[in-house]
Amino acid sequence: MPVGVILAFMAYAAFSIADALIKTVGPSLTVFEIAFFTTSFSIIPVMLTKRGERWRDIYKLHHPWLVHLRCATAITGTACVMYAFTHIPFADVYAVGFTTPLFVTLLSVLVLKEHVALQRWLLLAVSFLGVVLVIRPGMRELELGHYVIMLGACLGAVTTVILRHVAPRERRVSLVGIQVFYSAIINGTLMLPNFVMPTPLQLVVLLGIGLLGGVGGLMLIAATKQTPANLIAPVQYSQLIWAILFGALFFGEYPDWIAIVGMIVVVGAGLLNVLSERRPIRWKPRVFFFRIGE
Repeated sequence: MPVGVILAFMAYAAFSIADALIKTVGPSLTVFEIAFFTTSFSIIPVMLTKRGERWRDIYKLHHPWLVHLRCATAITGTACVMYAFTHIPFADVYAVGFTTPLFVTLLSVLVLKEHVALQRWLLLAVSFLGVVLVIRPGMRELELGHYVIMLGACLGAVTTVILRHVAPRERRVSLVGIQVFYSAIINGTLMLPNFVMPTPLQLVVLLGIGLLGGVGGLMLIAATKQTPANLIAPVQYSQLIWAILFGALFFGEYPDWIAIVGMIVVVGAGLLNVLSERRPIRWKPRVFFFRIGE
């Protein structure tokens, strides 16, 4: 097995563990407080890694308005995902989050004027039907978290499309640093009205979430440098396995057979989607500042 694939599995496992930890602290802390601490802590692994760029160049931008818009969509999308993880089952969050490629494709055609083959449209439609099987609107009551994660998927798509446009010319330190700076200000301000001082244990958990996210992001970047993207992208779907496992072991969440069939459809269509194109769509269902692709 290629080293890059192994690194990708480790990266997505780290992301999934971080998601599970978010769910544990969610009932006692607000989404904004969780985002403030975890995003702040997640910069630590990045700062300890030599990037070859100077932090003083952070605001030397070629596309300032797009970079700032990306920060807004990424920060809001992250808040949506954190809210969903703390209010609805794990598997539902990931299943709905995997609709991001559909929105990326739509935006790529409408905004970037990219050509998308018919087979990709068909696979995306099948993947969406799989999501419908998981959440079954009309057959069971949907919670606010289901609508919020759908919004998060849309925002994640906007973030991805903007990144694909600006990444070739912008510094990584700008794409990373500006978003962390804005996240600290926005989440720090919004958490004040309902701020609860984290206990020592909660601080350790928040630190763990941040470090797992930061290290996972670095491993994913290393993976894409060593192994072609069409081999890395399918590893993303391993998160559904972690979702079912963690949901059952720690939160008493057991998807029924219809939901499992839906997940299999989502994974199958997604795998065929990313493997059928020479230039696969790069996407992440949850967008922290460190999940920025290449």
